Amino acid sequence: MPRSVNAVASRARRKRILKAAKGYYGKRKNVYTVAKNVMEKGLTYSYVGRKLKKREYRTLWIARINAAVRAEGMTYSVFINKLNEKKIDLNRKVLADLAMNEPESFKKLVASVK
Repeated sequence: MPRSVNAVASRARRKRILKAAKGYYGKRKNVYTVAKNVMEKGLTYSYVGRKLKKREYRTLWIARINAAVRAEGMTYSVFINKLNEKKIDLNRKVLADLAMNEPESFKKLVASVK
């Protein structure tokens, strides 16, 4: 009995990898084994990058809040602590947005916390 190899599925699998590697340089775009390795590494980088993006945004928000709060004569850690004591539940993204785009309302918030 002849060996069954399921050429349709394996060709589709290779085609999917090569299509994803389109635009890469040299053998990376048209040699299946090279393209597969490069795609795997690229997908790993994109996964890690999604996690790093969250960290980087948080540090940016904290820096913005800190700069705005220091202009009012307070430090970031004291400000966050006082927000928690007063049970004001605003996340850092919203606080940073207020500090950047609505400085007057942010000043009022800082004054209410002092």
